[in-house]
This record gives sequence, structure tokens and C-alpha cells, in this order.
Amino acid sequence: MASTHKVIFQPMGVRAQVEEGTSLRTAARAAGVGIDSICGEKSTCGKCKIIVQRGEFPRDEIHSSLDHLSAEGEVERVYWEKRRKGIKARGEDPDAYRLSCQAEVCGDLVVLVPEASRSVQQVVRKSASERTIEVRATMRKLYVEMHEPTLEEPLADWERLKHALAEADPLTRRPTDLALDMEEMKIDLPALRSLRAAIREGDWKVTATIRNGNQVVRVEPGYSETLVGMAVDVGTTTIAAHLCDLLTGEVLTTVAEMNPQVGYGEDIMSRMSYINEEENGLETLHKAVIDALNKLARHAARQVGLKATDIVDAVIVGNTTMHHILLGIDTRGLSQAPYVPALHDAIDVRAHEIGITAFHEGASVHLLPITASFVGADHMAAILAEAPHEQDEYWLLVDVGTNAELVLGNRERLICTSTPTGPAFEGAHVEYGMRAADGAIERIEIDPVTLLPRFKIIGDENWSDPGSGKGPIARGICGSGIIDGVAELFRVGLVGADGRFTPGLELPNLTQTENGLGYIIAWASQTNIDRDIAITQDDVRQIQLAKAPLYVAAHYLMDSFGIERPDRILLAGGFGSHIDTKHAMLLGMIPDCPLDHVYAVGNSAGDGARIALLNRDKRQEARDILKHIQRIELPAQPGFQDQFIMALHFPHMVDPYPNLDGFAPDRKESPLMKKLFGETKPTIGQS
Repeated sequence: MASTHKVIFQPMGVRAQVEEGTSLRTAARAAGVGIDSICGEKSTCGKCKIIVQRGEFPRDEIHSSLDHLSAEGEVERVYWEKRRKGIKARGEDPDAYRLSCQAEVCGDLVVLVPEASRSVQQVVRKSASERTIEVRATMRKLYVEMHEPTLEEPLADWERLKHALAEADPLTRRPTDLALDMEEMKIDLPALRSLRAAIREGDWKVTATIRNGNQVVRVEPGYSETLVGMAVDVGTTTIAAHLCDLLTGEVLTTVAEMNPQVGYGEDIMSRMSYINEEENGLETLHKAVIDALNKLARHAARQVGLKATDIVDAVIVGNTTMHHILLGIDTRGLSQAPYVPALHDAIDVRAHEIGITAFHEGASVHLLPITASFVGADHMAAILAEAPHEQDEYWLLVDVGTNAELVLGNRERLICTSTPTGPAFEGAHVEYGMRAADGAIERIEIDPVTLLPRFKIIGDENWSDPGSGKGPIARGICGSGIIDGVAELFRVGLVGADGRFTPGLELPNLTQTENGLGYIIAWASQTNIDRDIAITQDDVRQIQLAKAPLYVAAHYLMDSFGIERPDRILLAGGFGSHIDTKHAMLLGMIPDCPLDHVYAVGNSAGDGARIALLNRDKRQEARDILKHIQRIELPAQPGFQDQFIMALHFPHMVDPYPNLDGFAPDRKESPLMKKLFGETKPTIGQS
């Protein structure tokens, strides 16, 4: 049996006994200590770095030493090679830093998890929007009164209940209710097991819950009106669940939390790699999401005075990878060409079959169709919510995340595609990037005259004062902030159309960083990490690499229809709903379009799941859409690489953006810009 060692994680003060040879990040995860990571433990992101505290700790009888960790491997050595100089320049000991995903425990340790490495509770921006939904639920309740059996009429409990239901159905059915199919009527085994007790406890008066007009899933003693279901959007980063009244359509409450799979990889590719490489990888990720769903169900029900076992129906959506992991389906078909999912069609399962034990034991779960390989059930839900297939105009629906999903079309035709954008839009691969959480810079503006910035953080409505340096205290930059920042740098001329910082600049906010020239957004005095927060040349490059495939995807969709621009653009998802649409267009994330025709539509996936939960006809509508929607695979398109290179420019190397007239980089306002460029005012869309 392997020996164990004591590890203390500070500043949390969490103590753990760790088996020798275990990586620090694995040990931290087991101890409930959140250490960030976005690369699936490939030691490329550096977000999981820790600092080894060396010396004697008598209280805990620990001698902590660098030697109590495994030596650096080649991959980790390369990572630190170009960074330790900068660490030393800050007055810190570069040798004390290690990547927790690579460093294995071989002795007692005290480690400090820096602020930047700690997982923090994300601000989940996936609330339900106000929508008019016709309620035509798959579930209905029916109250009946029965006569006790006698020797003359010893009819069995189930047959007696069926007879009562048949009599009551025509008298109580609403226009939106499914009529009972008495010839096909069945009862679930769990409901049958509890039937005798329910009937007698209710003095021969019971309320039956019936699915699809032919399946009794629950029998309650007496009269009961409670009929609830849950609509869930299982996102790569967050899970949001809406508890709904299936009689009125009301959203009773919304609960959300981080997807616990984040601890095994930030994006879907990392998680598929984890499944491929770990012996029980699929089971681990499946259990993580199921545990989260059980927890959310109990939390939501408790908030409104119900029990989670009152939940009798659910619709769950997610991207194709999340969909497969939820069902416990191997994802290897998705991780290699031709990227084939296990199924495209919708599927109904019993909640208990996939491990959701918090719901009623007779509860069912419906998953909407998968539109294409990486255009998942969540995007089908967004289509249901926004209805581009019901329009005369050309609508472009874009859900921006680590994997962007797009659909373009109208009532005549829909075409969809997807493209990986990487995690830069969520703050990853950005020097001071972080998820959307309290303290994250979410808004940035740069004065075109003084060229000084001001910012606003999540959790504080006040803007910083660019003159005094006073204002909110920041801890990093989230996705909407980095979009604002790069767009503003371009707008005022500090960054050119090619993404490079303009040469010849001399500004107090410009600094040399480990990743090239940087523009300081928040001085160290305005942060709680004791360092300046800057947008670096490498950060700008990361945004270019993220936005280019998004534009290229839209380009090929428009090309399929022979149009130059869509009539309307809808930005969906938590991130898409919080970016500035003008800045998104200025960077070329989306095609040219009248700015008043670009909308943020909120969490359309969650809304679509809610629509399908409340209206059974919409489930069939989704299957009908699946039959007619066309799919295109981007890498197979002619000239893809050339299109990608042109899309790296802000907003594009050649494609015009007439709707951005007036937002071009105005270099005449700033004395410094005027000195460098004279009266030049370049045209958007031309490099």
C-alpha cells in the first residue's frame, strides 16, 4: 500500500492525507479545494499554479520542501522557462512556483493557492426571460373518488382506479389536456406498489399523475394540485435549471451552479480527452453532472416549499458532448473524424435510468434532437425559442462560447454549423483572464483624447476614475471585458487592424510584459492581486484567433444563401447576452448588420428547454426541424484557410462594414494619435 503524506492548502487551511504519487490538483479536488484549470491538465494554461511554502510548521508537525514534490518534467520545464524571469522581477521566488496538475506529492507539504488560481463561484447569467408559452404539458393530474370494494364487487385497486379515471376524464379535461387512452392505459410499477396505501390513506379519494394520456406515474392520497417539471441547460461551464409549474407555465424559481466537470477540463475537447485517457473517465464525468442535477433539483424545490420528488417531468439540453456524457454514452465517436454522434433524434428516458434520483421515481427526461455533430440539443432549443424558421427575413442566431453554434435562414430554409472558438471569450488564455465572477472587469472604455481607460467590475455598479485611479477593486478580466478592451484599443487607434499595437506610442499605461507590449487597464493599487492588470499583445492575438472562426462560420452560411449580410443577428447564451454588440461588430466577431438589428436574446437554450417542457407540440416541432435543417462542416469548405486569415483582421481584411461608419478609429481626437498619423481616419473593413 502506498504511503500517504499530509498536505495543507492555504489560505483555505484545508488539510488532507494524500497518497504518494498523486498530483497536487487531484489532491486538491478530492479535498474540496478549487484550483482553476482550462487545459485538461496538459500544463499549457498555467492557471493551476501553486506556491510551495518551505520550512518547518511545528503546529502541524510538517517540514515542507520543494523536494517533497516530483521533479519538473519536460513539458512543465518548458512552461516555466520563459516565465520565471518575470516572477523574479516581481521580487518573488521563481523556484517556489509549480503547476499543480504536474507536481506529484512525495512528502509533507504546505502550499499556497494564489488568488488567480482559485476557482471562484461564477456569476451565472442564465435567468429565464419573459415569454408567452402555450401550456400543453405531457403531464396532467386527475382527482377521482372511488367506492370501496365489497364481496359482491371485489374489483382490484388498479382496475377500480382505471374505471374512475375513465369516468372523470371527460368532465375535467381542459382543451390543452391530452385525452386519456383507456385501452392503452398502464401504471408504473413504483406507482402500483404504492397504490394500495395511497387509496386507503385518502379514504378512496386520490389524485393520479398521468403521462401522455396513457401512463399513471404517481398516485397521491386525496386532492393534490402540485404538478412541476424542470427545464435544464447543461452548459460546458454552467448548469442552469428552471423549476416550472406544469399547469400555469410559471417559472417558480431558477437555480444554477458551475458544471463540476470544469475540474476535469474547461472545454469539451479536454473532457473528451479525459474520457479517452482515464480508465473510468466517462463514469467520473457522468456522475459529476448527475450529482449536480440532483443537488439543483433539491435546492430549487426547497426554495419554493416543495420536495424534489414532486418533479415528474424534465427537458434537458446541452451541446453534443454534454448530451452524451449525461446519458453515459461514449464520446470517442465525437473526438475523431467524421465526428459522428450516437444519435441525432430526440430521446426520452426515465430519470432514474441515468441516475437522477432526486426527481419522482416515475419522472421522465426528454432530450431534444442533436442538430449536427457539434450543433447540439442546446442549439435546437435556441431555435425553438427564437424561431428563425418562422421568419421571412434572414436571421442569424449565434450562441457564443468555447464552441460557437450558428444557424442562418428563414421559413424557407435553415443551415447550421459550429466552430471551436477556444476559451478566450470566457477569460481563458488571457494573461489576467478569469470567469465572470465578482471582481472581474466586465466593461472597459478608453477616452479617445487622453487615451486613458476606465472600467467597471462585476458586483459594483461604479466605474473607476481614470484620473485618480480610485474606484472598484479588480481581480481580473472576464470575457465581456476583454472584448470591450480589445475593441476600444482598436477604436482609439492604439491597436491597428492587424491586431498589433501601434508603433511609436509613449503612454503611461503602456508597459512591457512577459507576453509583449501591454496596455494597463487597472493599476496594482486598483487590484487585489497586487499587480497591474493589462491587456497584452498576446491577449489581442488570442481574441483574433477566437473571433476569426466565428466570422468565417457566418461567412459560409451567408455564402450558402448568396447574401452579403443577414437582416438580423441574435446573440444567445450567457456570454453573448453580455457583450457589447457594437464592440463585437467592431472586432468582426459577427457580420455587418444594422446595429439596431443586433440583439442579445439571453439564455435561449434554457428558454427553449422550458418551451419544450411546457408544450409537448414543440418537442415534435424540434424533430420536424431536424428533418429539414441543413448542416455544413467548415474545414471541408473551399478556401477555408484563406477566409480564416482574412478574418483575423479587425473587423475584416476586405469585407466592408458600412454599418460601423462613425465608429472607425478616430485618430484626430487624441493629440498623440494626430501627431503619429496626422488627419488619417481609416475606413472600417480596409487594412
